[in-house]
This record gives sequence, structure tokens and C-alpha cells, in this order.
Amino acid sequence: MVAMKTQAAVNDGKVISPPLSPPPSPRRLSRAHSRRLYRTKSGGSYFSGSLIAFFLRRHISFFLLLPVLYVFGLLMLVGTVSVVRSRPLPGSLYRSGYVFRKLWPEMRSERSNSSVLKLTTVWRNSKRLETEKTCLNAAVKLLSEAPAPTIFLIVEANGGLNQQRSSICNAVAVAGLLNATLVIPQFQLNSVWKDPSKFGDIYNEDHFIRVLEGHVRIVRKLPEFLLEKFDHNVSNILNFRVKAWAPASYYMSSVYPVLKEQGVVRIAPFANRLALEVPPSIQYLRCLTNYEALKFSVPITVLAEQLVTRMVQNSSSTGGKYVSVHLRFEEDMVAFSCCEYDGGMEENKEMELARERGWRGKFKRKGRTIRPDLNRISGRCPLTPLEVGMMLRGMGFNNNTPIYLASGKIYREEKNLAPLRQMFPLLQTKESLATPEELASFTGYFSRLAALDYTVCLKSEVFVTTQGGNFPHFLMGHRRYLYDGHAKTIKPDKRKLVFLLQNTSISWTRFKDQMGKMLMESDLKGIAWRQRRQSIYEFPLPECSCVRGLGNSTLAQRHSGDAHSFGEVETAR
Repeated sequence: MVAMKTQAAVNDGKVISPPLSPPPSPRRLSRAHSRRLYRTKSGGSYFSGSLIAFFLRRHISFFLLLPVLYVFGLLMLVGTVSVVRSRPLPGSLYRSGYVFRKLWPEMRSERSNSSVLKLTTVWRNSKRLETEKTCLNAAVKLLSEAPAPTIFLIVEANGGLNQQRSSICNAVAVAGLLNATLVIPQFQLNSVWKDPSKFGDIYNEDHFIRVLEGHVRIVRKLPEFLLEKFDHNVSNILNFRVKAWAPASYYMSSVYPVLKEQGVVRIAPFANRLALEVPPSIQYLRCLTNYEALKFSVPITVLAEQLVTRMVQNSSSTGGKYVSVHLRFEEDMVAFSCCEYDGGMEENKEMELARERGWRGKFKRKGRTIRPDLNRISGRCPLTPLEVGMMLRGMGFNNNTPIYLASGKIYREEKNLAPLRQMFPLLQTKESLATPEELASFTGYFSRLAALDYTVCLKSEVFVTTQGGNFPHFLMGHRRYLYDGHAKTIKPDKRKLVFLLQNTSISWTRFKDQMGKMLMESDLKGIAWRQRRQSIYEFPLPECSCVRGLGNSTLAQRHSGDAHSFGEVETAR
């Protein structure tokens, strides 16, 4: 065989190629065999099998098929994943606008006098708490019984209006604990609120000093000999870094020795620097400060009372009674929550810019994932004006209910406030109640504007809180203090609400039934005594009942009777 090949290759010195044979014909496969050969793992694809057969029949190299098959497989995989991801978690989408438009005809058709809840019958369970008003001797001891303090405490309150309020109350308590003279607290300029107001711009300094006289000594500034010691520069004074929620024992063992040696110490920042549980005499000072010593400055008080009077006048259809709503739907609040609504890509871009502008990369740190869907399910998304309106209408408040809206500048105000005004035409804000000239001196001062809202909300018949924070916590506590423990507050179950408002097939009857139950739950939770590890500012009783009567609270006098509903309470402004 080898010889024959050699002879064929060499003939007369020339290389002669062997004759070419046609390639063998491919073996014909049966149809069943073909289907088994090209069947895919996903259950068989006629298209992919036909595609491979098409290429094989045209003698295209199998290796050229690999990239095509690879890309085809990727496309199928991506399609499968996208289908899975397109299924949102229950309650994770904002569909409130659609639900509102669907239910609005029924809401609008309800007559104002047909089976709707009136302000005179809001609180069916108005059980009042019996509080002990006898003050402990240790709590009311006067400074005249002890030597005059020669040591001074300086604190710098940080945050917004009510976080600063907490700092002031704690500062008085610490000064009493250390038997030190407290310098009028300073306010740090907050990076978000950017309000340069000083203590005297927000609170009445003379009243503050006068009420605390005999309990804690207050001065407006350090004495000259100490100022000279530190070159008239307060920043040269030792800043004592106190840990958060420090107990009274920490101040006595760590702060007091340094204070006695230096003559003065500074604690900055001072928010949440005192434990919730302290001796009764120190707790008493917190109560006395919060409910009696801290009164807003004269300009704030005058305008706030005017707003209350105008709100009462605008509420003639309900006997001067109105509902106040604290709404947190400002741009920075929406951005910080990392929630999505119905604004699409434009809204997302605005929120990204707002987060970068306010928090500079905090939300883009490595390992941080933003999940708007999970935020909504967990109840962390700020309620929109539309959602608040639907909740209140579902609870039975009709279009004749006067509403006072306490808020900063609403995000996309014209669009987002429209449905709330549609449901409650008697809606008012500080901007609608006051003239531009009256608000001129308040413009740009967040804390002063918040103080106006605080006062009008405090004197409302019902307070609705839509988001956590210091403002509603202090306000609920203040109202509990004035109402003998009953806060008269609506605090919605936001987790339940987001599920209801995503159900596009829900009926108005079903929604009203659920809102009625939510109102009853809020009422039952309104009566509360402070438990361990709860804030004295949100749950002031029974400790703060001792302070009652030291001031002249109009609202406390107004609700001093044993009323069982708002209809039995005289309106006295």
C-alpha cells in the first residue's frame, strides 16, 4: 500500500497529486433522532434546532455557531431574569394616585351629613388618667438651701427646633444635677435647616430665667473674670465629649471633677447626652423646663395666637374645632427616604441631585444599596398629601372638616397638594392664614416657622402625625400633658396603608372599614403612661403631672372637665 502511494507521488520526477474523491454524504438522521439531538434543557426549542440544522446543511463551520449560540443563550437568560424582576413585591409600588381617581366618584358623592364622622364624636374612648400631682420634696428644693454655685456649664444645642428643645431641657437637668450655673444655651447652625436664630429669637429668655429661679441659676453670659481667663473666646474652653445617653452617675464621676477644677466646661453637641432614667428631682427639672419655662418669644407668640384665632374663625361649621396635620413631604425628606413615587425619571434625577446636595455622597458609599420597594413595604416612605387625604376621608372626616397643614415647602407643591385640597376645601396653612407682611420677619428662619406650626397644632382638636421625628414626639407629649394623658392623636399604620393603597381593586366600602379600625387603634393607643426606656418628652406622665398648674395653660383649663367627647368641651380661645 505504501509502495503504491510512493509510485503515485513520483512519476518522471514530477509530483503528481492523487485524484480527489467527493466527500461522503452525511448520514440522514431520523426525525426523532434530530429532535433528541437538538432539544434544549428548557424543554426544547424548535427555533434553535431549526437554526442549527440550517447552518449544518450549508456546510458552515460548527465553530462559527458557538458565538451565535452564546449570544442567543444570553438573550434568553436576560429575558427570563427581566420577567422575574418585573414582578413587584406586594405593597412596594406607589399606586395611590390610580386608586384615588378610581374611588373619588364615591367619595365625592357622599353627602356631608350621611354617616360621616364629625369632630364632636371623634374620640369615643376618652378615658382619662388619674394622675398624682403631689411633688416630691426632693424635686422642689430651692437653691437657697444650698451654697451658691461658682461653676458654670455651657452647652451647644444642635438640630432643629425640637431637638434643640430636648437639649435645653437636658441642660437644665444637668446643671441642677451638678449644682452649676447654666449659661443660656447656644444654638449650632444646622447644615440642613440653616437657621441662624439664637435662643432669644425662639424663646422668651426672661420667662425662662424667672420660672427656673430657685431651681437652677441661669445667666446670659459668663462672668468677666472667666471670659478674661479664656481670652474672651468661648471655643478656648474645654469641650467635654459626653457619650450619648450618659447616666447621672457619669456626670457626677467624670464631668463634675473637671468642672470643679476648671470652673467652666462646654459640652458640644449636646443632643441626647442624658439618659432617659434619672433621679426624680432631675426628671422634675426636665418637666418644669419643657412645659413651663420654655415659652416662645413674643413675636412668635403674637403671630401664632393670631393664626389660631383665624383658624377657629374659619371653623365655624364645626364649632371652632379643627384638625391639624403634620406633613413631612419636603424635597429633602423625600430624597432622604430614598422612596419612589409617580414622577418617573425626572423625579429620580431630582432626588439624586437633592441627596448629593444635602449629604454629599452618603448614599453612594460602597456597599450601600437603595431599595425603594423595601422602604415602602416597611412603612418608611413619607405619606403624600393625597394619601393623608384618603386616610382622613376614609376615617369619616368630610369635606367640611377644617384642616391646618403644618409643613415646610411641599415637594412639587402645586401637583401634590391639589388632591388634598380637592378632598378638603377648607385646608389652611400658615401662608394662607397670615399676610406676606406678617411672615416677612420669619421667612428663611426654619425654627421660627416651625414654632408657628407647633402652636397651631398644639391647640387643635385632633393632631395627625404622618412621619416620625422630634416635632410629632414633642407635640404628642405636650398634648398628653394637657389632656391628662389622652393625646388625641391619629398615628396611622403606614405598613397597612401602603398595602391598601396599592390594591387597585379595593372598594370604597372596604377602604373605609379598614380606616375606621385604624382610627380606633390610634384612639386606644392615645392613652399612655411612660414606660421604662420611653422618652419623657413623648410620654410625660406620671412624672410631669407634678408641674401642672404652675403655669397658665389656656388649653389645660379648656379641657379640665371630665368630657367624653369633643362635643362636650367648651371652645375658649
